[in-house]
Amino acid sequence: MRARTLTAGIAVLVAALTACGGGGEDPKASPQPSEPPSRTATRAPSTHLSFGGTYAWPDGVKVSVTGARVFTDYNSDAGESHDPGTTDFRITLQVTNGGRSPLDLGGLSVIVQGATNGGEAATTTFENGSQPLEGQLAPGVTATKTDDESLETSYGRRIVVRVQRVADDPTGATWPEFTGTVTG
Repeated sequence: MRARTLTAGIAVLVAALTACGGGGEDPKASPQPSEPPSRTATRAPSTHLSFGGTYAWPDGVKVSVTGARVFTDYNSDAGESHDPGTTDFRITLQVTNGGRSPLDLGGLSVIVQGATNGGEAATTTFENGSQPLEGQLAPGVTATKTDDESLETSYGRRIVVRVQRVADDPTGATWPEFTGTVTG
């Protein structure tokens, strides 16, 4: 989160410096009309979606957090086990590429926080049944992907899942948030 705040601060600073003007402009040149604001540029993200809701970015990519379930199917051969004092869970996401070019699923990432009394979940990957956000998604294709997390039990089971597209929107203006409960 600190990187996102820093990035947003830099963007504001650059915008402020650009607005200040400066030398190098021809005072005799006729002013260029400014373009009207884009509808997509002013579109606020849906920050209060529930699990099962869908968010669509302007380029046609859609995402939905369909649920979160407690994870217990550890692969002991890979050294996986439950850490006492935590709730391990798997988030299921549905991603649809409604755009015209392949979507790099690695450009999507997830941050999970406790929605009851704070806390941030630790990202992990459990081997059995994992379908991580990686690879390409062709135009017109929908895929179900997973994200594995671990949250201290003291933070409860109600969570907020933020889906990020950092390369497309480093400021976070269009990062949807989904709220729901870890079941199971």
